[in-house]
Amino acid sequence: MAEQRRGTHGTAGTEGGHGADEAGEAAGAAGTAWAPEAYGEAAAAWEALVATARRTVADGLVVGTSGNVSARVGDLVLVTPSGVPYDRLTPADITGVDLAGRQVVGTLVPTSELPLHLAVYRTTDARAVVHTHAVHATAVSTLVTELPPVHYMAGALGGVVRVAPYATYGTDELARNMLRALDGRSGCLLQNHGTVTHGATLDEAYDRTAQLEWMCRLWLTASSVPGLTPSLLTEAHMAEAGARLKGYGQRR
Repeated sequence: MAEQRRGTHGTAGTEGGHGADEAGEAAGAAGTAWAPEAYGEAAAAWEALVATARRTVADGLVVGTSGNVSARVGDLVLVTPSGVPYDRLTPADITGVDLAGRQVVGTLVPTSELPLHLAVYRTTDARAVVHTHAVHATAVSTLVTELPPVHYMAGALGGVVRVAPYATYGTDELARNMLRALDGRSGCLLQNHGTVTHGATLDEAYDRTAQLEWMCRLWLTASSVPGLTPSLLTEAHMAEAGARLKGYGQRR
């Protein structure tokens, strides 16, 4: 794979970078070669990240190289590189930055949306972030300032899903707008742009993206019926559903 120029990216949010963790330090100086078999946790996280990125394409949430995925391992943030088709990524293409945005692993340029990812990690306890341009969610982002609560699964994202005001992609302004929309939430829409969700794992972040896209499709479908208006859930309904969803699934 052709090498790309490295870069350093800033981020919105509170200060919190402490440099790369042991996995990042083991990789050596920024841009040094990466031997994936030598760094188990980061290598495993990269493998899962690539699988998740490919899943966004397979499930129709991303077209081409739009959208991006990241995972945090200590103070190392692994992230999809800019402009590289996901089906071409290999273990040797691992790309990582510290919480200040300095590249510490790999030679491929990180995604242009790195400020979004770093802003989430520096202000929450998230360990994974998924950003997509899912078509129904993006359509909804052009119509409303928040997704009308047509389904209780919004409770799994913390409540009514907000739409962050538009700002140019890859900017700190967009990251700041996103953080306000994410306050108390694990997912939001970006106006005329797409979705951002985060979670404790890549699977959780991805599932929240899929649920958000599904709820947007549901609202668009229901609201398109002539002469009828979708019934909406109340704040009390959402709070009760959110509380019950916290205990959903198998306990470990």
